[in-house]
Amino acid sequence: MPQATPAPIATPCVRICTLEPMSGICLGCGRTMREIGSWPSLSPQARAAIMESLSARLDRLRAAQPGLFLDGPPDDDDAR
Repeated sequence: MPQATPAPIATPCVRICTLEPMSGICLGCGRTMREIGSWPSLSPQARAAIMESLSARLDRLRAAQPGLFLDGPPDDDDAR
């Protein structure tokens, strides 16, 4: 009897995989490298807890370093 295909694991990945070197946070999804690497082996509850924190993480990083993000306000050099 064929085995059922496992359901795909939900992921916040948006395929913008760039780590900010000081914080170690991915600019695309907001996860750390450790979270990204362990994602498949985490429990659904652990993944959900991380996913709940990602928006706030990215907001803090965006506020601290707005020039890192393409959707932020232009730099002075870009406005000329």
